[in-house]
Amino acid sequence: MQFPAQAEDEALALLADLLKADTTNPPGNERACAEILAESLRQDGYEPQLVEKEPGRTNLVVRRKGDGAGGGPLLLTGHLDVAPAEAAEWKHPPFGAELDEGWLYGRGALDMKGHLAACATVLKGLARDDVKLKRDVIFAAVADGQTGCDLGARFLVDEHPELVKADWAIGAGGGLPFELEGKRLYPIQVAHKGATWISMKARGPLGQGSIPLPDSAVLKLARAIARVGNRQLPLHVTASARQTLRALGRALGFPAGLLLSMVGRPSLTDFALENAVPEPALRRSLQAVLRNTATPTVLRAGEATHVLPPIAEAHLDGRILPGQSTANLLSELKEIVNDADITFTVMKELSPVEAPTDSPLYAGLAAAVKQLDPQGVAIPFVGPGFTDASAFCRLGMRFYGFTPVRFPEKAGIDVTELPYLANERIPVDGFKAGVRALHGVVAGFCAG
Repeated sequence: MQFPAQAEDEALALLADLLKADTTNPPGNERACAEILAESLRQDGYEPQLVEKEPGRTNLVVRRKGDGAGGGPLLLTGHLDVAPAEAAEWKHPPFGAELDEGWLYGRGALDMKGHLAACATVLKGLARDDVKLKRDVIFAAVADGQTGCDLGARFLVDEHPELVKADWAIGAGGGLPFELEGKRLYPIQVAHKGATWISMKARGPLGQGSIPLPDSAVLKLARAIARVGNRQLPLHVTASARQTLRALGRALGFPAGLLLSMVGRPSLTDFALENAVPEPALRRSLQAVLRNTATPTVLRAGEATHVLPPIAEAHLDGRILPGQSTANLLSELKEIVNDADITFTVMKELSPVEAPTDSPLYAGLAAAVKQLDPQGVAIPFVGPGFTDASAFCRLGMRFYGFTPVRFPEKAGIDVTELPYLANERIPVDGFKAGVRALHGVVAGFCAG
């Protein structure tokens, strides 16, 4: 099914409009973007539904009906909000949507307004071509993806499940390539860790700062933080992580493949990764998906310089692997901290997710990589972060992270970090190629 060049140009124009709407979270204000998508979809006969848990925190849902002969619906989804941007650090204004030498600049270009524009364009194409679908295609553009999904995916699942219930889903978490040892690898996220945000508190005597106390709350907490920061939690090599390691080994060949087969043995894992994976960011990501993790991110204690506070608190960004639980993470932390005066309180939980690699949708995504980049290699990947999938998968769907974009060869860009840095941008030709690839996946899976 040929995808017209005119639709690619329309997708780029739609993305530019989305980038010009500032949906920095906090505060979010996703309604502007939702309205832009809604108006675009209405032009092709759709009647999107806009639903909110709080004013201005808008979610858009629209459906293209199929006859059901091919099975349950496919959900295409992404979040409307974006990470903060310091304008002074940018070459072009972060909400200016400016073109420069084949790149479109703007906060959210990769994370993830580009994917939203692609999804909307795919649905518009299905309507224009009057494609007869064998399953429904649902598109959900959600609020609050940056800060925990409460006003977006979780709200839809809790209060409007009939709008988004599906058997399959494609959303955040993969499709952006990285280069390793001369190979271009395209991750398809088949699993990601869950989040457990924890308050770790220490208590001690109230006193004067002029008289040091070794058992003060601040010093107790400092010792606990040092233990958490300086020791790795135990290894847990999940089935999905093992698939990632094998795929990397096949792509890289000898000796990397042999070294990666050693990962999981406590005495050899660090050595194997250091010698098989020369790229530090990828190595850190792999280390993170081999164990539960807890990272100190927030510190609070006294307010007066001369007073020893009775309570000191740290927030830990905990992440748990598929097959693990919050109870497992807390047990591992308590063993490392080894201090009965330190207490742990769970503030928020998002579940880990995992999807199979032997499914027809995964096969379609892997085939799309070859369409996107004949030299590219698709690999199943486990994400160290969380996505909206944590909420959506409570409805029983199998969720894959795949937001395809082709980057110029030897662009000299760390694609994995670009969505969070100044000068976030997307290659125009690569974006259009990604729109074509996503259209091919949806048409093949839902109409083929």
